Amino acid sequence: MKSQSFNLIWLVLVFLARLTPAQAAKPTVTERDVTSQFELSSRLQVTLWAESPQLFNPTAMDVDHKGRIWVTEAVNYRDFRNHRPEDPEIKWHDRGDRVLILEDTDGDGVCDSSKVFVQDKELVSPLGIAVVGDRVIVSCSPSAIIYTDSDGDDRPDKKEVFLTGFGGFDHDHSLHSFVGGADGRWYLNAGNAGPHIVTDKAGWTLRAGSSYTGGTPYNTNNIPGLKSDDGRVWVGGVALRIDADGTGLRPIGHNFRNAYELTVDSFGNVWQNDNDDTISCRTTWLMEGGNLGFSSADGTRTWRADQRPWQSIPTAHWRQDDPGVIPSGDITGPGAPTGIAFYENGALGDEFEGMLLSCEAGRNVVFGYHPQPDGAGYRLKRFNFMTSLLEAAEDQNYKWSDLPEDKRKWFRPSDVVVGADGAVYVADWYDPIVGGHQLKDRTGYGRIYRVAREGSPKRGPRVDLDTLDGQIAALDNPAQHVRFLAQAGLRRRGAGAFDSLAKFFHGRNKRLRARALWLLGGLGERGRKVVGEALRDDDPDIRITAFRVARQLDQDVLKRCRQLAADPSPAVRREVALALRDVPVIECAEIVQELASRYEGGDRWYLEALGTACDGKEAEIYPMLLARLGDPDPVKWSAPFTGVAWRLHPAETIPAFAARARETNLPLAARRKAVDALAFINDPEAARAMADLAVHGPEDIRPNALWWARNRAGNDWAAYPAVEAFIPGRKSPEDRKEQARLSRLEKEMLNAKLPLPKREERLADLAGDKSGGLRLIDLAARGKFPRELFDKAAELVPRNPDLGVRALASRHFPRPSVTGKPFPPMSELLKMRGDAKKGREIFLSPTAACSVCHVHSGEGKDIGPDLTQIRTKFDRAGVLDAILNPSASLALGYEAWLISLKDGETVSGFIAADGANVLIKQISGEMRSIPAKQIAGRSQQTLSIMPDNITLGLTPQDLVDLVKFLMSEPAKKP
Repeated sequence: MKSQSFNLIWLVLVFLARLTPAQAAKPTVTERDVTSQFELSSRLQVTLWAESPQLFNPTAMDVDHKGRIWVTEAVNYRDFRNHRPEDPEIKWHDRGDRVLILEDTDGDGVCDSSKVFVQDKELVSPLGIAVVGDRVIVSCSPSAIIYTDSDGDDRPDKKEVFLTGFGGFDHDHSLHSFVGGADGRWYLNAGNAGPHIVTDKAGWTLRAGSSYTGGTPYNTNNIPGLKSDDGRVWVGGVALRIDADGTGLRPIGHNFRNAYELTVDSFGNVWQNDNDDTISCRTTWLMEGGNLGFSSADGTRTWRADQRPWQSIPTAHWRQDDPGVIPSGDITGPGAPTGIAFYENGALGDEFEGMLLSCEAGRNVVFGYHPQPDGAGYRLKRFNFMTSLLEAAEDQNYKWSDLPEDKRKWFRPSDVVVGADGAVYVADWYDPIVGGHQLKDRTGYGRIYRVAREGSPKRGPRVDLDTLDGQIAALDNPAQHVRFLAQAGLRRRGAGAFDSLAKFFHGRNKRLRARALWLLGGLGERGRKVVGEALRDDDPDIRITAFRVARQLDQDVLKRCRQLAADPSPAVRREVALALRDVPVIECAEIVQELASRYEGGDRWYLEALGTACDGKEAEIYPMLLARLGDPDPVKWSAPFTGVAWRLHPAETIPAFAARARETNLPLAARRKAVDALAFINDPEAARAMADLAVHGPEDIRPNALWWARNRAGNDWAAYPAVEAFIPGRKSPEDRKEQARLSRLEKEMLNAKLPLPKREERLADLAGDKSGGLRLIDLAARGKFPRELFDKAAELVPRNPDLGVRALASRHFPRPSVTGKPFPPMSELLKMRGDAKKGREIFLSPTAACSVCHVHSGEGKDIGPDLTQIRTKFDRAGVLDAILNPSASLALGYEAWLISLKDGETVSGFIAADGANVLIKQISGEMRSIPAKQIAGRSQQTLSIMPDNITLGLTPQDLVDLVKFLMSEPAKKP
């Protein structure tokens, strides 16, 4: 009944909207070559295809079978921060965000028609769109909405919710685009602003969460450790697959931060990027079932909670030293990755076929890759496909120049698609900044560029989806969803399409062969024979595709596994391993042993696939593998078997790894890996072995074991007595006595019956102590600080000996600058010239104290974001603004918290883990583990811990010098 009412209301709204037909926006673009404004791959041309007012703030694009480009807009981006009704100059749509249809009607290479398909108040910064025939799937958390245009008038006749329950309303870390795969299923992903509790049309429910909250006022109640209907814990950002009818929802990867979208190639490979707020953005191939390592396995801990002192940030960020995590792929550095696409054929030329394209909005570039097989995975070598950061000979220092305003860095590629004409189209969310839920361009200006070879056709071939020949021809279309439509039509034809598809399959182009194979496999016994033939093909990509087809159609999968377990290609054997995840030991033990016997060491993709094959049955399979591949003496284990044991690490391996850790004749790296293996065994005997190594182990192993004992005492091993003494931040009797004293002082300070001078004395005692200062700040944050003591506190608290307290104090007890004079306006500061050498001295000085929280070129402390490559993300104006207004755009994950304990103590810092024990990374950089039951309350600070008056004690010239240093290329290490 509710659904019927919903659709009735929707039809009425559509009818009313048609009373005033949407008119096409007048064209403002004339064909113009803008190639000179970009650094490009060879012999390509860039033309401006569309720009505002034809579209505003584009977030995602898709291409339909008519060659038109559909765009989702985010004009109403972050209403809680950017919508100010009193400022009419800021672009805003009162009737909700829009979906547009853009078209080049006369084939001259320029968009000349822009019409609104739908405008809907439920669309709040939608982040994805997929157009297939008369159905348009728009991704806008919490829902994926299908608008159906059944009469072809470019207006929806029906609106329905396809899936709902995704977290991340009005948040970047939310639901992203649907992509149609060659297997006929939809692929999608969602960022880690959960929880995502989503039920498909068959009643199967996904539940995925983590400890991540923040970014928007709506993302406040994420939940780690949730189990889905398959009994598994899927964490954080998730990649999903679902049948076209809305059933069969299943995760295909998880535990990433925020992959903006994913893409699927003709063989069924899934590719995505992922962003961060440090230096570890990445592009990767997504192995089925892969854990991408952003949070702990249960979702309660961030990577910062588990970063070992000897690990680099990228290694720790994606948990590359942890068993159960797939390789991180290509680490691209700091930035904000967005849209992604796979170019398989089209108007760029043969050398670009099989190219992965990944937008990097934070770095003003679209990266290109030609993925190459590398063992059981892929090697991704990056190049700049298209960037606005020109490096012409006369302007070699452009990236770190002193230009007061540089709009070349406003190029923010938000999405990339391959058109039906074979050209690459790039959407540009034009803005001086990216990230932090803010925008600076008040007009919502946006553009779409067309990239192709000069002279290539500007209009794609006419697509005929009604005839067999037309559908076969459309299988070769460059646009993903044109092919998807053709495949759907050919599936409906059934056996009548067999001969044409078989001819296609026996051609030379292996991508076209793969597209045909996905269809042939479902065409009865003849199709099964083709799959069997393809499993023996000379090309491993075809064998992989054939195996995936067999799995999808459930065609003798175990028989196929036995057939391919000894395949010469590790990538083919990887697929066999992935297929065994849910197969009982009695049915797959022989196959797993064969697969493991062919592991030669060093191939992490293969090792993780083996781990997937053994998921949930490690204890049963390990003895078989030990008997066949191992040695009774663990010191004599081969490197490959040691790797397998490390990946599986059942409780049965505890004595072996403890022995290896103690064996000084083994290389130190091997012994450290044995310690790591113990740390991932959730068993009291593992805790006992670790504690013993931390105290009595070889001297060179003790630091590793001690770190793990302290770490695990606050999470997985918290209930084990063996590590109780290692709990970080555990209070001594003296600590408890001191907190009791501070509580007494606080109580007396708040007692209005005491004389004011006496209360001020108590205030002074508290203000001079770190813990006491935090108590005062907590009172102010909760609005409970006495007004009559405020001026005195504003004088005393900013003098606290602790930097973290002083930083927080500037928010709650502000005081004027020493001179009392305001700084010059931004426009004046931008005109001043800076000195990078002096700026470095300021960065490291106690006056600005930047290096107390930030790292630059290896100098400083890793508490706030690394600033080494900030110049690649912001221009001078952006860096100045970030210093002068640090709270305008908080880096996600760097929101400070004040936590009040039941004994009266207040702790501040970043929450690194949130579960039975809450781990706080304090402003000093120290970790503090607090049992959740001891917490009385917590409050997230909406303002940066960096003082907004950092200019206190700095002259305007000092500030300009500091910015010059930050915008300079880091000195090369000898």
